[in-house]
Amino acid sequence: MAAPSLTKEDELHWLALRLIPGLGARKTGKLVGQFRSPQAIFRASRSELESSGLSGSAAQTIESGCTFEDAVDQQQKMLETGTMLVPIADPRYPSRLKEIFDPPVILFARGRVELLQSIMLGVVGTRRPSAYGIAATERLSSDLAQAGLTIVSGMARGIDTAAHRSALSIGGDTVAVFGCGEAENRKLADEIAVKGLLLSEFPMSSPAYPQNFPIRNRVISGMSVGVLVVEGAQYSGSAITAKMALEQQREVFAVPGNITSKASWGPNLLIKQGAKLVQEWNDVAVELPADIRRALIAKAQARCGQISLETNDEDAPATPEIGLASRSLLTQLKPDLPIHVDQLIETFDTLTPSEIVAGLFELEMLGLVRQLPGKNFVKVW
Repeated sequence: MAAPSLTKEDELHWLALRLIPGLGARKTGKLVGQFRSPQAIFRASRSELESSGLSGSAAQTIESGCTFEDAVDQQQKMLETGTMLVPIADPRYPSRLKEIFDPPVILFARGRVELLQSIMLGVVGTRRPSAYGIAATERLSSDLAQAGLTIVSGMARGIDTAAHRSALSIGGDTVAVFGCGEAENRKLADEIAVKGLLLSEFPMSSPAYPQNFPIRNRVISGMSVGVLVVEGAQYSGSAITAKMALEQQREVFAVPGNITSKASWGPNLLIKQGAKLVQEWNDVAVELPADIRRALIAKAQARCGQISLETNDEDAPATPEIGLASRSLLTQLKPDLPIHVDQLIETFDTLTPSEIVAGLFELEMLGLVRQLPGKNFVKVW
């Protein structure tokens, strides 16, 4: 879809409207619906604004035009960071997000804006995941991205980060929605800005207030066909996202977990309440509407055709063989149970400590094993 012609003047008015204090997304959306454009809102008289339901102070702020100075600053910051403005009237604005009760009036976007039109799935969970939670997130996110879904998350530590990185690792698409004016995880943000999309409804340089994150979560669920919860406490942020998804009539999926772990209380409770239990990516795919499944199949067929052309090369390198020590280690390592290197040394009488260390290093380099803090190792699921 071709980018619409949003002039600098249009952009300035959208920004000035967004910066009016105390004017939430719902009320701003109603104003735009009534007056048809930000320019018309700023041209309206104070009595016209008040008769539309605005408070006297908000009407006075609009009439004075005092937010335009800050809007100019926002434009400059957007220019410096390569950020684009996507207002709700823009055809690139996500159609599903428009359907929710209080859609953001504008979105700040950096990266591949065309992903706003893709089929998205939210993947959320705790900031302090277990090895099992990370393994499940990596496996499911990469498989779902391979199936053609765009993985959406909040770029927080833990499950969010694992979801984004797993999608990127297989060349898939990902969108990071954050609850402040700038991303906190700069390294990951820079990578997503090139290969995926960074998104926020908060003005540039806005602080990361705690109350912003539930507001952010409604965007993750609102843009998505469904939300997958991997790990999280009963009253965690991921549980809030799942609740919002249900209110927005989105599908809710959950990965079952250990009943003795508090990190599993959230998803296990969701499953008891009717969320779809997920063990593999197809558990998500079969619950999607028929038109979405058809679109994913067509996308997969097109990609397979491209891959077959790219890989039809007699000189392509063969898959590397792994050594005997590495193969033996793989039989003992688990994706959900970290094993310390000392325990591995005690387990194998036929391998010397140096052979075990070398084998673990080889497996890490091949992406088959991941090292956790404290010299613990897990198999990549």
